[in-house]
Amino acid sequence: MAKIMVVDDAAFLRAMLKDILVNAGHEVITEAANVLEAIDKYKSLRPDLVTMDITMPVMEGVQAVKEIRKIDPSANIVMCSAMGQKNLIIEAIQSGAKDFIVKPFQSNRVLEAISKAIS
Repeated sequence: MAKIMVVDDAAFLRAMLKDILVNAGHEVITEAANVLEAIDKYKSLRPDLVTMDITMPVMEGVQAVKEIRKIDPSANIVMCSAMGQKNLIIEAIQSGAKDFIVKPFQSNRVLEAISKAIS
């Protein structure tokens, strides 16, 4: 069971992801609606894994990956993206994200990415 932080500016997407994770036995210890909040919470809570939306207000998800990995080089981050964001996904993976999941979320793919990232 992993302690997870869900980061997305859309509350309904956070709720959807949280449902999938909690039903699979993981613990969502916190949520963040933007990158600055996510970085702050990461510092204090040190989750086992972060799901990070790629397109966010204030700061992009790719930048967040870089910032969180400065704090913790071994951070486990899985990106969440809409279709057609291939360049951003590649950049996120190069910046240290472990995997990505595409919206709309499919439970089995979400859980596969999470388990791969934390193993």
